[in-house]
Amino acid sequence: MSRELASGGTVEASALQSAAADARELPGAVLFACTANAVRSVMGSAILRHLAGKRAYIASAGVRAGETDPFVTAVMDEIGIDVSQHTPNTLRDLHDTSFDLIVTLSPEAHHQALELTRTMAVDVEYWPTVDATVMLGHEAREQTLMHYREVRDQLFERIKKRFGFEGGPTV
Repeated sequence: MSRELASGGTVEASALQSAAADARELPGAVLFACTANAVRSVMGSAILRHLAGKRAYIASAGVRAGETDPFVTAVMDEIGIDVSQHTPNTLRDLHDTSFDLIVTLSPEAHHQALELTRTMAVDVEYWPTVDATVMLGHEAREQTLMHYREVRDQLFERIKKRFGFEGGPTV
């Protein structure tokens, strides 16, 4: 069975089903990694944990441990996700490295994750994500929050698309 496309071509139904299954596949264990485990990886792991519930083990880590970021707590609270208890960790701090997927959100984290693949069988996906902390101290609070919201919303959409979740945050 095939499906006609608007472009005039056709796609086999099995190819469509396979693509949909890939997009909806939720690995058993996912690690989000960024530079300092203070902003991007915290948001990504909290969003996926919120959407997936207990269907997967989800963690986050950084190349180095940063400081807890109050702007992250604020923008995640806006959508009903509490990250106030998060403590930044490094990739070296992880006790269990049995992940099926590592999502890297910064170039530095990506390089470190690729090093891990030398000794682990793990998939690594690079999702280039803006560092919202770049302008800290140079803008008004509301402008800074706007940058953090953009990162949060970009990650939310990417996670929904990658893992096949519906719905979205409500602010």
